[in-house]
Amino acid sequence: MTGYFRQSRWQRKGELIEPTIFELSQGRKDGYYRFSIEKELFEEIENAKELIPEKLMREELNLPNLSEPEVVRHFSRLAEMNYGIDSGPYWLGSCTMKYNPKINERIAANPKVRQLHPYQPEETVQGALKIMYELGEMLGKITGLRHWTFQTSAGAHGEYLGCSIIRAYQLDRGEKQRDEMLIPLSAHGSNFASAAMAGFKVVKIPIDDKGCTDMAALKAAIGDRTAGMMITNPNTLGIFEEDILEIAELIHGAGGLLYYDGANLNALLGKVLLSEMGVDIAHLNLHKTFSTPHGTGGPGAGAVLVKDGLEDFMPIPMLREKNGRYYFDYNVPKTIGRVKAFYGNFEVLVKAWAYLKTLGSEGLRKVSEIAVLNANYAFAKIRKLKRVSVVYGEDKPRKHEFVVSLKGAKSEIDAPALHVAKRLLDYGLHPPTIYFPPVVEEAFMMEPTESDSKEDIDYYVEVMRRILEEELEKNPELVLNAPINSSIDRLDEVRAAREPILSWKIYVRHYKGKKA
Repeated sequence: MTGYFRQSRWQRKGELIEPTIFELSQGRKDGYYRFSIEKELFEEIENAKELIPEKLMREELNLPNLSEPEVVRHFSRLAEMNYGIDSGPYWLGSCTMKYNPKINERIAANPKVRQLHPYQPEETVQGALKIMYELGEMLGKITGLRHWTFQTSAGAHGEYLGCSIIRAYQLDRGEKQRDEMLIPLSAHGSNFASAAMAGFKVVKIPIDDKGCTDMAALKAAIGDRTAGMMITNPNTLGIFEEDILEIAELIHGAGGLLYYDGANLNALLGKVLLSEMGVDIAHLNLHKTFSTPHGTGGPGAGAVLVKDGLEDFMPIPMLREKNGRYYFDYNVPKTIGRVKAFYGNFEVLVKAWAYLKTLGSEGLRKVSEIAVLNANYAFAKIRKLKRVSVVYGEDKPRKHEFVVSLKGAKSEIDAPALHVAKRLLDYGLHPPTIYFPPVVEEAFMMEPTESDSKEDIDYYVEVMRRILEEELEKNPELVLNAPINSSIDRLDEVRAAREPILSWKIYVRHYKGKKA
């Protein structure tokens, strides 16, 4: 196997092969014409030096001495050393790192989109407001929740807003004692922190052997202090919460609200309305589900939607339409206020709008069907490999993602999930999510997404087979020392967290020649 996907050609072990652009230019003086600030830069401006405050003046302009081809080649090499969804499969479970149509990127890059300013008068941006309004209405139809806002930045921010609305709702009812938020251990990872930031005491609900919320534990936890429950469905194990209707009934019967984390909506698009599952509040990750590249903290966008009766608690302003005119409405009676300076990330919203307009209802259903098909196909193959086990819901079908345990590899030859993940890099593959969810020992959380072909999945499975069955038995050092063929070798992750390299100067002065 030579590798179905591109592998890096920078393979010198133990150091960063590509030097910084400043290192490349050391000792060079011929890369560009260094001109005098006094004579050349301001020669046509009378008294130019007197016009600039002295504290802003520079004695020299410290730029790299490189020609244009050298600069272009340097950054092109860096781009090739990076891995992205355009490079190959990206099975990052719970994050939905799928390929997104480039046409949506082109639409969002239109100057009429990119050059808008948030302080423009409403009458000058009617087209932009119409796009946002139409997107909100489409998402309302997809979820069954009629009222929406795009003010939140992304997923965790949407969770915080949802929790804030629940708190405002309970205080408005005079239920000040309701300070507990119930969250299953199979919920999306950031739910616990978001609820705590909103001022709630987090009550963790265990899961049963089927991988679903433990109903007995849930019933025991519900009380007059219950403000609501945050649930991810399908959950982070990739299993559909089959008791969702009973869960909603229990929470509502106790006076609480049910919040839905939209991290896994890819599995349900066009198949079920969130409102029919009893959901009161939901956030959707537009940067996961609706066509925006996801990763490195952005760009993100979160839509938060609520059922009838909760719209008065939404953040201001709300986008409205009347007689064909679109406007921002600040008259929201019980609003929690703003959660962001402006109204969302507009370019991301444009991509989501274009994605929905292109696919339509039938296309969205197909997205869900193929995502679920791909995940179950990969799950059926990977679970049969040596040293792989399934901890929860062994006989249950998965939705768009699945979790397996590699504890067999750790117990036999001390090769935990981290080593196997690093070895995948040598085959030109991005590793999946590891060690999450924490309820699974040596977890491998995998999400093929609807954008991977059968050939992509078969290659990924074959690489997993080779690592777990051939290499760990015949040459385990390949796995234990991986990555071997990447541009840098294994990082000291503890040191990276404690002593981060945040600039090229720190690297050159203190780390050059040492392990990065």
